[in-house]
Formats: sequence, structure tokens, C-alpha cells
Amino acid sequence: MARITIPALDAAPAASAPILEAVNKQLGVVPNLFRLVSISPAALTGLTSLSGALSKTLDVRTRERIALAVAQVNGCDYCLSAHTYLGLNAAKISPEEIALNRQGRSGDPKADAAVRFAMKVTEARGRVSDADLQAVRAAGYSDAQIVDIVGVVAENVFTNLINNVAQTDIDFPAVSADELGQAA
Repeated sequence: MARITIPALDAAPAASAPILEAVNKQLGVVPNLFRLVSISPAALTGLTSLSGALSKTLDVRTRERIALAVAQVNGCDYCLSAHTYLGLNAAKISPEEIALNRQGRSGDPKADAAVRFAMKVTEARGRVSDADLQAVRAAGYSDAQIVDIVGVVAENVFTNLINNVAQTDIDFPAVSADELGQAA
């Protein structure tokens, strides 16, 4: 059971209602994460604004791969569950690829560089080496795309932290960070 009350849609603050309606329109459902964050209209606005802006950057498969790696590092079962579901169903990532992503790798060479870099950014809290930057550049990522990767990491760190704090009830097929070998 969540440690912070997740409001029903009709009980969320009025300032959050239009954003929750937009989430529902986009996803066909309002996941518990968004209902949880809706108790702070400012936080919900920030999250959805950042997410919306970053959705115009790196391709969806790369963003989902990064989300899986970051959630694994942060031990966020809610986000692992959500992004495993989204990876399989929206981004059409294979179960084998999802398992690699959770390990900070990818079977696609360019995506591998992004996922490895994202994992290092997360683990080192941004204090990556010159070699880490060189590796992601060598894979074909521009400096602007490196900033995008860090942005996707930051977005996911926020959701990982809020879900770990709240112990948000998982409303996707459950995946556990402790069961890395049994991903997807």
C-alpha cells in the first residue's frame, strides 16, 4: 500500500485536472504515478512539461531503454514495471533487449552507447569521465543529444525517487529490480 495517498481522479487538485485529462487522452488511462504527483500541481506540471519536451528528442525506443536502465539502478519497481510494459507494447522492444537495458546495455550499438552513458550518469550522479563522453560521441550522439540523454535520466530519476518514497501501488504487470535475470 502506498505511503502517500494517491487521490482518485475526481479528488485531485483542480489545477491538476486538465493535465490528468491530457494524460488520460494520451495513454487511455491515468497511471498511479500521475495521480500521485497530481497532489502537487507544480510537480505534475514540471514532470509532464519535461516529459513532453523530451518526447520530441531521442526516439521512443532509446528513451524507454534509458528509463529501464535508470529504474534498475535506482531499484524502482514501479518504473521498471511501467517501462517494461511500455517498452514491450509501445516501443516494441523485445524481452531480451529489455533484460539487456536493465543491465545498462543494448543489442543495438548506437543505443548501447546511450544506455551505458545514461547508467553511468545515474550511478555517478553526473560525474562521468571524459572517456564516457567520448564513447557516447563516438557512437554518433551530438552534444545536444547528450544533453537530451541527461534530461531523460533526470526525468526518470524524479519518477524513481517519488515512487520509491511513496511506494506507489504498481498498476502495470509487476517487475522487480531484485529479479534482473527474469526481466520481461
